[in-house]
Amino acid sequence: MSAASPQGPCYLFSSDTKTLKTTTTSQSSHFHKYKSVFPKCGLDQFRCELSSSFDNRWTVDCVTDNNPIHIILKPPSSMSMASSSTTLKQSKKVCLFYCAEMKALAERIASESDTIELRSITWRTFADGFPNLFISNAHGIRGQHVAFLASFSSPGVIFEQLSVIYALPKLFVSSFTLVLPFFPTGTSERMEEEGDVATAFTLARILSNVPISRGGPTSLVVFDIHALQERFYFGDNVLPCFESGVPLLKNRLQQLPDSDNISIAFPDDGAWKRFHKQLQHFPTIVCNKVREGDQRIVRLKEGDPKGRHVVIVDDLVQSGGTLIECQKMLAKHGAAKISAYVTHGIFPNRSWERFEHDTKGCPENGFNYFWITDSCPLTVKEVKNRQPFEVLSLASSIAATLHI
Repeated sequence: MSAASPQGPCYLFSSDTKTLKTTTTSQSSHFHKYKSVFPKCGLDQFRCELSSSFDNRWTVDCVTDNNPIHIILKPPSSMSMASSSTTLKQSKKVCLFYCAEMKALAERIASESDTIELRSITWRTFADGFPNLFISNAHGIRGQHVAFLASFSSPGVIFEQLSVIYALPKLFVSSFTLVLPFFPTGTSERMEEEGDVATAFTLARILSNVPISRGGPTSLVVFDIHALQERFYFGDNVLPCFESGVPLLKNRLQQLPDSDNISIAFPDDGAWKRFHKQLQHFPTIVCNKVREGDQRIVRLKEGDPKGRHVVIVDDLVQSGGTLIECQKMLAKHGAAKISAYVTHGIFPNRSWERFEHDTKGCPENGFNYFWITDSCPLTVKEVKNRQPFEVLSLASSIAATLHI
């Protein structure tokens, strides 16, 4: 009996019994007649049939120059194994709960994958206004991967969602993921004088104390958090996963007819630090904000916008004053078109109404496009079908993150 080949298990064919036996005792397989002739061996026709214990991607090599015949099983290629690994990842099933504001985004996320199943929560209040909440089919999520899609759009909706967020990991779930696309207190991270309260740190501490599930700490998914140092605000009981909406912008820019004439403008050094590595293949323009009394003036720091379709990129917009000043400055320096992208379109007090659509090739009067994501669902409802606004959905990015 011959030794096993380094390529895989070696099998010995006996011409007496026409039965193939493995040289190892842990596996066996029978080989029967097949429509193939081995002339050098003078053997009858036979076929090979693998037992179910073998992966069906393994291949068979028959070495016929000596008797007995060696049949060598080769393992799957690395590409096949990678494909198998991807399939296994995609087969992870997730029960996705969501707050009322995020229903539309939750439905889009579920449509991205058959393995994401929407689950409901009954959002009620008692007579005194405090939450009266109920998690439907709580027993049915035991041992499941569970996620919650949150929107902290105002202080009034945070407490009821935190109550659910703290309850879900304690229902014997395999893992718990909190998706909070917009971290709302991100702009309040500084303490410039004694008495200032850094509410970003406060919210991070609250989320860091979400109970641990059976699978370990809670995973927290946030898109384009405002200050890079805020990732260090979270404690060890939560695993922050920081994602970005910029890949959605890059895909959209490739679809534009003038995609080869686009420059990226950053309204300040902070925006440049956050995003320049993701957009380094585009010509770059950096602006600088200075205050003169009560006025905020934007100046050109580096780059040339002349004749270009300039896209201003930042993480969020509130009143929009900085973006409008940046638009005017770029138009003054010869930009042919001006568009804008922000991951989080907050727009308090309907400030989105300040942004006009450029329909006559006059960039000083308006924007060609203004892209936002659906991280702030209340804004999405307000600007829907209103130019220059266009919503890039985070659904596919969130669905991919839930399968990690």
